Amino acid sequence: MSNSPIDVVLIGGGIMSATLGAMIQRVQPDWSIRIYERLGEVAQESSNPWNNAGTGHAALCELNYMPEASDGTVDPAKAISINEQFQLSRQFWSSLVAAGDLPEPNTFINSTPHMTFVRGRDNVRYLRKRYEALKDEPLFAGMEYSEDPAVIGEWTPLLTKRRNSKQRIAATRQTSGTDVDFGALTRALIDNLVENGATLALNHSVRSIKRTKDGLWRLKVRHEVGHTTHVATARFVFVGAGGGALHLLQKSGIPDIDGFGGFPISGQFLRTTDPKLVAQHQAKVYGKAAVGAPPMSVPHLDTRVVDGQASLLFGPYAGFSPKFLKTGSWFDLPGSIRPKNIGPMLAVARDNFDLIKYLVGELLANRDKKLRALQEFMPTAKSEDWELITAGQRVQVMKKDAKKGGVLQFGTEVVAAEDGSIAGLLGASPGASTAVPIMVDLLKRCFPDRFSGWLPTLKELIPTVGTTLNDRPEEAERVLAATAETLHLQH
Repeated sequence: MSNSPIDVVLIGGGIMSATLGAMIQRVQPDWSIRIYERLGEVAQESSNPWNNAGTGHAALCELNYMPEASDGTVDPAKAISINEQFQLSRQFWSSLVAAGDLPEPNTFINSTPHMTFVRGRDNVRYLRKRYEALKDEPLFAGMEYSEDPAVIGEWTPLLTKRRNSKQRIAATRQTSGTDVDFGALTRALIDNLVENGATLALNHSVRSIKRTKDGLWRLKVRHEVGHTTHVATARFVFVGAGGGALHLLQKSGIPDIDGFGGFPISGQFLRTTDPKLVAQHQAKVYGKAAVGAPPMSVPHLDTRVVDGQASLLFGPYAGFSPKFLKTGSWFDLPGSIRPKNIGPMLAVARDNFDLIKYLVGELLANRDKKLRALQEFMPTAKSEDWELITAGQRVQVMKKDAKKGGVLQFGTEVVAAEDGSIAGLLGASPGASTAVPIMVDLLKRCFPDRFSGWLPTLKELIPTVGTTLNDRPEEAERVLAATAETLHLQH
């Protein structure tokens, strides 16, 4: 590999690096791009389809984006914001499909109704309020609501078959939802990057990142096959290494990472490929989280389409592991502790006892308890039809807070040096689904002097970037219909 400075180094071969690389290659095609991936293939951690739910988060079914306030009201603002972000991702993918830069859309995205399902009087009352708050919003047009078991059973029979007829239930359905294979999408994006001149270094781990006197970044890189090392220099570095991003940003020495910590949460799913069961359930059905449960632990029974094969996935069952990556080290968590983040981390532990209690309980849960959780959704579930698989690690952001000392933040956060020469992404859901707006914001933040010149190209790729759709019903309908046609989705 050449020793001349690389314009852009992307650390980690997941959906974030793939998305940023695809954007940069189009707005600045003369820049050199190199991707370093520690494993032998890309998309093996959080972007792997079996390590995430692939929901295509548009807030159509996720109740945690619209919690009930203490006064009983529900505010749709966050749900609308998440949906707006997903529409930008859909536009970007649609543009790349139309240009022939992504393969047939059904290789990575498929129409799958998004449903919410609740049990009990109070939950039914809440879901009715949520439906009333969303049904007239343009981005949620077409949402259906029912408390009738017969109707819900028509939508997806497994929810109502052999259910106690006295139990109060309710559900919403949005037929325009999607299932996204982020592994296939990541591979396709990176294949296209390499075809157009980027270099991909598999089995290469970045061991250190240091600033040079001339403002470049010096990366020490180890080839995991043979453990030989080389040094690369870069003008811009993006750390898209999932749970590994915190360590690398700490090694860079930028003060912007001071005070940040990571709280790792592990997960498992039950999966079935039984054709008879799969045929009876074509939807992603989300419920309500248990008290103290983190947002990414909301139970859901999902249709998944991976490599053209349909299956059902239920979970996730959360737990705790000190690893920051599925293939990481047991020393990841203790190795991330620094003098400047130990205070915020201790404050988070103090203020999140319910979460810690929940995770310990999940960790100790046996298979029978896991099956009972599934049977709350699917009363006819039998243990022998389902296998337990391990999902990816999620590392939630812990950060300084003036009032509490430290807070646990659910979602994603971009951390960047003041001069914009290095940036990384911390956090989890709804990350992959909103990768496109996250990376647009990163470009604006890290390249302020170039962004206005890039904006016309970005608007060709993402026509409504910088604007919103929900407050423009006719434009929302037009954009939704256009991306649905190109991506072969139901509208």
